[in-house]
Amino acid sequence: MTDPECVELLQWAAPQLRLRWDGFRRVRGQVCKRIHRRLQVLGIADAAAYRARLEADADEWAVLDSLCRVTISRFYRDAHVFDVLRDELLPALLEALPVGSTFRAWSAGCASGEEPSTVAVLFRLGLQPRFPEVRLELLATDADEALLARARRGCYPRGSLRELPSEWAARAFPDPGPEPCIAPAYREGITLLRQDLRTEMPDGPFHLVLCRNVAFTYFAPPLQREVLMRLVTHLVPGGLLVIGGHESLPEHGAEWERAAGPLPVFRRTMG
Repeated sequence: MTDPECVELLQWAAPQLRLRWDGFRRVRGQVCKRIHRRLQVLGIADAAAYRARLEADADEWAVLDSLCRVTISRFYRDAHVFDVLRDELLPALLEALPVGSTFRAWSAGCASGEEPSTVAVLFRLGLQPRFPEVRLELLATDADEALLARARRGCYPRGSLRELPSEWAARAFPDPGPEPCIAPAYREGITLLRQDLRTEMPDGPFHLVLCRNVAFTYFAPPLQREVLMRLVTHLVPGGLLVIGGHESLPEHGAEWERAAGPLPVFRRTMG
């Protein structure tokens, strides 16, 4: 299957999965390799034959959907965003909570767990010393059970830790090996749950939602707007929504305002 053939297949199939082709432009190599391997498993010669298979076999759509999930992640990705959360935005939220409260965060599309683990490390080492009475409750969701299994294992190639502050990395990943596991203390309060963001969301409300490099990159525009409308109801007034560094919110009203200048962090307004 050539690259143009794979592109044509994705352009045809993406809308039927409520996805958008443009989101896959830069990562299509990863997706196309997976589809090519699937064709080999099925003994199918080319993209046209696979399209015919999809039209004849409804179950194959679920397989293609799983092949289209892009899983690039690392700790402290977009470090400047986590810096402003630690230094400015989250302290303001925590200061407003009553003593003994629970701070609720949700990582949507958590992949193999780097993002929620980053939040857990940031909270315990960067915030809890200042707010010792606040407890973290962190929910992480993803549609892929295999990725969630890796998140539950909690062991990562050392290279994925390179952007995490070195002192934090040493404390949260004390194993000196090439694939250290996160220490048990930083797993406390984290719940991993299989959910597809296109169809369901966990019970809110949350003080912080990270929805990065999923909905506003890969979802079709009507679905993006639907997800954004539902996210409003899943954040407390004044709560924060973080999206990807190359993403933008679809059309929205006065319910959102920028919380950190040009950074991709938005606050749900108090209205």
